[in-house]
Amino acid sequence: MDSPHGAAVKAEGFGLKGPRGWVFRGVDLDAAAGALIALEGPSGSGRTCLLLALTGRMKPTEGHAEIGRHRLPKKMAAVRRISALGPVPGVNDLDQALTVAEQLREGALLQRRYDGPVRALLSPRGERRASAEARIAAALAAVGLDPATLPKGPRTSVRDLERLESVRLSLAVALLGNPRLLAVDDLDLKLSGAERAEAWALLRSLADRGTTVLAVCSEAPEGVTVLRTVAAGEPATTGAPAAPARPAVARDAGPKITWGRPAAPASPTDADAATGPAPDNDTDGKTDGKTDGKPGGKPDGNTDGKPDGEKPTTEPTAKTTEPTTNTTDEDPKGADDALAETGRA
Repeated sequence: MDSPHGAAVKAEGFGLKGPRGWVFRGVDLDAAAGALIALEGPSGSGRTCLLLALTGRMKPTEGHAEIGRHRLPKKMAAVRRISALGPVPGVNDLDQALTVAEQLREGALLQRRYDGPVRALLSPRGERRASAEARIAAALAAVGLDPATLPKGPRTSVRDLERLESVRLSLAVALLGNPRLLAVDDLDLKLSGAERAEAWALLRSLADRGTTVLAVCSEAPEGVTVLRTVAAGEPATTGAPAAPARPAVARDAGPKITWGRPAAPASPTDADAATGPAPDNDTDGKTDGKTDGKPGGKPDGNTDGKPDGEKPTTEPTAKTTEPTTNTTDEDPKGADDALAETGRA
């Protein structure tokens, strides 16, 4: 069920294919508004692409999804208006040349210019400034970042922030537009154990306020609904792993999640093509099961392929090795190609 503060997320048969194969495929998701969902898996398994597709930044290849009653892929622009990206490396990185105050003012200006109502652009300058300051203060309070505690206060350079402080600032900028869906990539990157606990506590607090949160991570904590991705060729897992693995605990009975489809087992023909024919211990390059290279008769123990009594002549033979073609339907590098082909936000 949708809500004014959060967006329900539903997907059925959701998939994205890049030039090298499927980045992700067969994603079924049913999450209520205000849910906290962790997209857990190894790097290259399509986590970031799924995050961008569910927020309307990448166009899926098959299936559909509904974000706050906006259907993808037809309503990608509408989904972008109600969603926001937290820290996503390579997509919306913070400007390292700005100060914290400048980064926040820039975010408020861009939000008013592109996401706010048109009438807000016609209001008096003093009113616009007061509105921006109020939104910035509310966003900073929501993420628990006090610029006064920084080494140089609001004039602290973004490049001088610690990793967790940078995450809080990115989330504050994302919250300036009051999104109903918040997406965060690589949440646990370069964070210590204590800092990861703080980051997840922050996301839980945002979800408790009603905002639906999707977070990409390498390892999700307990008490979070987990959508676990796998590397190409491995069997897929769901959000309810079997014992003794950690169970996924959902909010309000939680979403029903299925990720991916198991890869088809390789056929004997494919295995033979990959490994090649077995060697016959013949030095003349023929597969006749004999060592003299003759069409018939008994082996004479001669390995030069000539009749007895003749001296063997040494002739160099060139051997070429043909590269093995990867026929796997899914490729871990497909995520990078899909980003390049589809474009980023």
